[in-house]
Amino acid sequence: MAAAPRLICEADALRDAGDGVRFEIDYGGERAPAFAVRHDGRVHAYLNRCAHVAMELDWREGQFFDFAGRDLICSTHGAAYDAANGRCLGGPCAGKPLVRLRVEERDGRIYYLGVDDG
Repeated sequence: MAAAPRLICEADALRDAGDGVRFEIDYGGERAPAFAVRHDGRVHAYLNRCAHVAMELDWREGQFFDFAGRDLICSTHGAAYDAANGRCLGGPCAGKPLVRLRVEERDGRIYYLGVDDG
């Protein structure tokens, strides 16, 4: 049975290529950090764990984008990820993507729906 959608934040908390919103999820039986960002008008969410080494990505709390506001960057290793799909673009992630999360924007709010298994 799927879990009920869980509120992450108000939709206006996420601006295009701006700061993300951190939240926690249950992942593999443990609490794990996650984040949501807005890119090209759409909301995307990922486990806050670099695919290279399991360290959080943000430079400062909620800062995930590169200076151009285009790609997500691991602050520790410099691995670059496509903000729209979590695909590795370069660096030590060696082709491994971020773990995508399903989210929904409706009625002015952002909801977490679960891990994207697809």
